[in-house]
Parts: sequence; C-alpha cells; structure tokens
Amino acid sequence: MIAHISMLRGINVGGKNRIKMEELRELYETLGFENVQTYVQSGNVIFESTDADITKIANRIEKKIKGVTGLDIPVFIRTRSEFQGLVKNTPFAGKDTTKLHVTFLSEVPQYLPVDEINVAKARNEEFSISGREIYLYCPNGYGITKLSNNFFERKLNVLATTRNWNTVSVLLSMTER
Repeated sequence: MIAHISMLRGINVGGKNRIKMEELRELYETLGFENVQTYVQSGNVIFESTDADITKIANRIEKKIKGVTGLDIPVFIRTRSEFQGLVKNTPFAGKDTTKLHVTFLSEVPQYLPVDEINVAKARNEEFSISGREIYLYCPNGYGITKLSNNFFERKLNVLATTRNWNTVSVLLSMTER
C-alpha cells in the first residue's frame, strides 16, 4: 500500500463549496481507498492505495466528488515520500515556521516568470520554486501576500492550492503509522 496525501482546492472557504469531512472520508472509502483520515475542514485527506498513478487517482476522486456533490473541485495528490522530500528540502530551514507555506501545483509549470513574481512579492517575502511546489516565506502573513493561489494560477497556467507549514508537517506525520 502506498500512503497518499490529497489536498482539495477551495472547499469550505467562506461558506462556499461545503463538504463535510465525514462525507469526504466516506467518499474516499467508496473508491476503495484504505486507512482514510481527514485533517481540518479545508479538504486534506490521507489514504492508502495500491495504485501509484496519482493523476489517475486524482481524476477518480474529482469525478466522484462531482457526481456526489455537483462541485468541480481540483484534487492535488502527493505520496508520503514526496512529502518527506519537500519537508527535508525546504529552502527556508531555520525561518519562523508560522510564516512558511507551500503552494502545490497541479503540474510542473512550462514557464517560470521569476521577474514577474519578484515584482509582485513584498520586499521581505521570499519564494523558491521546486518542481510542482513553491515554497513561500511570508513574514507579513499569507493573508496579505499577492503570491496567492490565483496569482500563481494566472502566471504559471497551472492549478494551485496552498497549505501552511504546520498543516504540511501534520499531514506528513499522519502518514507515518
């Protein structure tokens, strides 16, 4: 069995796209996934599967969510080993972890407009792009940065969802049974 971490974009935010975590857990179980656990209301689901094809798994989950709820919700999946690597390789080790975030991308962007990102970010903000992840250091808080999911989706032409460092750490620890 392979431990997977899935992150749904844009559910239970501002009263929109509401899905109860119990309903989400049951939905994953009907797809045959095992040891399904949810974490907080923003759509983080840990599960195990024999399937290693994360694109195929994400498509199955998205289709099931659409069929059950009518919502088009992007699903981002990483394996436990991918999460271990992104935590181990953070370029911001030693920084205040309450100011660290990871933006997960649906795929590796074809174009990286680094100059445009540098113009948009606050002077004291930092970012580092590594494959399908963007590490963010936002000392003024993520809530006011211009480096949001929508910003990266427009600039990189991929889908994006962001989690704070605490959530990233907890999701990884939940896979280590």
